[in-house]
Amino acid sequence: MLCPLVVLVIRRLTGVDWLITPGSWAAQPEVWVIERSATLLLQHGTPYVDVTALDRPPEVNDYTPYGPVMALFGLPRAIFGGNPVTDALTDARWMFALAAVACVLGALRLLHRPRIPVLSAQLVLACPLTALTWAVAGPDLAIAGLLVLACALAATGRAGWSGFVLALVISAKLIVAPAFAVLAVLIWVQAGKKTAGRAALGRFVTTVAGTTLVLHLPVYLVDPRAFTEHVLRFPLGMGVVHSPAASPLPGHLLAELGPAGRVLALVLVGLAAVAMLVWLARRPPATGSAALVRIAVGLGALILLTPATRYGYLVYPVILLGAALTFRAAGPLRPPRSDLGSATSS
Repeated sequence: MLCPLVVLVIRRLTGVDWLITPGSWAAQPEVWVIERSATLLLQHGTPYVDVTALDRPPEVNDYTPYGPVMALFGLPRAIFGGNPVTDALTDARWMFALAAVACVLGALRLLHRPRIPVLSAQLVLACPLTALTWAVAGPDLAIAGLLVLACALAATGRAGWSGFVLALVISAKLIVAPAFAVLAVLIWVQAGKKTAGRAALGRFVTTVAGTTLVLHLPVYLVDPRAFTEHVLRFPLGMGVVHSPAASPLPGHLLAELGPAGRVLALVLVGLAAVAMLVWLARRPPATGSAALVRIAVGLGALILLTPATRYGYLVYPVILLGAALTFRAAGPLRPPRSDLGSATSS
C-alpha cells in the first residue's frame, strides 16, 4: 500500500493531473478538488465556488461535493505547498492516511487493544478496494476511520465525544449521516436506565446538532447559493452539471430504464430505510460490533440502490464489517469516568 502511494505522490509532481488524458493522472480528481477547496476557504471563507459565475461553462471538477470539514485535509497543501518538496509532503492523500491511521489507533486504545482477527485485517488493509483507495484517493478511508472512532466512543459510553466526532464525519461527507440513527440507539441501549439513557442520548444529539451547525453556518452565510449547489443539488443530480457517479450498480441500472426506473430505485431506497428502522427497533444494537454491522448494511443498501453511485463507495461497508470483527473480539467494554458535557459516567 505504501509503495504505490509514494510512487504516485512523486509522479504527481510532473503536473499531469489536469490534462484531458485521465490515464496520465497520478491521483483521482477528489484529491485536487479537496486541496483547491482549502485554498478557497482561506481566500474567500468558503470552499465552494459559484459555478454560475465562472468565465466558462462549468464542469464536474469545479464542484466540491463535500461538507466544509473535508477542506481541512487540504490545508497543509494550501499553506505550505509551493515547491516540489512541500507539495510531495503535503499531498492530501498523506492527510487522509494519517487521519485514518490515527482513528484506528484511537479506536483500538478505547477497545483496550484487542487481538485483531485476521479477516478483520484483511478487509481493512489487504482488500484491493481499500488498498486502491489508499493509493489514488483516500478521503473515504479518513471518513470511515472517523466513523469507526465515533462508534468506539459510543460503545464505551462516551456519548458526547461520539457526537462530536460524528458531527465532523457528517460535516465532511453527508452520505454517512444514517449512522446517526444507529449510534443514537446504541447509546440509548447502553445507558440502561431510562433517565441515564435520556441524558446520554441528549448529550449525543445536542453535540451532533450544535457542532454541525457551528461547522456549516459560517460557510453557508458566505455564499448560500454556492453551498446549496455543491453540497445538496449536485450529489442529488439536480446541479447545473450532473454527477458522473454512474457505476452500473442496481440503482443506476434501474434509473437508466427511464423515469419509471428512477422512481422505482428511489422507492427501493425508501423501503431499505424503513427496513433499517424496523431492524433498529426490533433488534437494537447493544454493542459496538452490532452497531457497525447495521451501519455497514445500511450504507451498503444505500450505495447499491442510489441512482448516482460509484463502486468505490463500497469501501465503507467493507471497512465497517472488518472493524465489527475487531469490536467483537474486544469483548465487554467498561464505561469511562466522564464524558463531554458531563462530569459523571453515563
